[in-house]
Amino acid sequence: MDTLDWHQILTHLIQLGMAFLIALPVAWNREHRAEGAGLRTFPLVAVAACGYMLVGLQMFGGDDGAQARVMYGIITGMGFIGGGAILKEGANVTGTATAASMWNTGAIGVSVAFNRYEIAIVLSLINFLILQFASPIKRRVRGQ
Repeated sequence: MDTLDWHQILTHLIQLGMAFLIALPVAWNREHRAEGAGLRTFPLVAVAACGYMLVGLQMFGGDDGAQARVMYGIITGMGFIGGGAILKEGANVTGTATAASMWNTGAIGVSVAFNRYEIAIVLSLINFLILQFASPIKRRVRGQ
């Protein structure tokens, strides 16, 4: 049995914690606006995507093709989860922003796994700003 590498455990704990923290602005917005998915879902999506990618990086090392396949699986899974957030009643469709935000949160987790914190932070910031400010603009444009 291999021994535990405590340095690696700490490194991964920090990365998973960063994925959690960077996803919080999006989670806060969805929770604050009572959009169903919120403070639990979005951080879990980011942490899970980061975790899957960390395992892929650990298992497949320098095999870019294998790492890409892990990433493709994460992207597909995000689409599946996001699809569950979209609701349609007649001509009224809701949940598309939440679904897109879940997909984006998966990208945050993958970015953190690759130590690309700048990408993760920008993704979170853009997502938060769109969720926070686009709805009032959208209502104004529609005249509501």
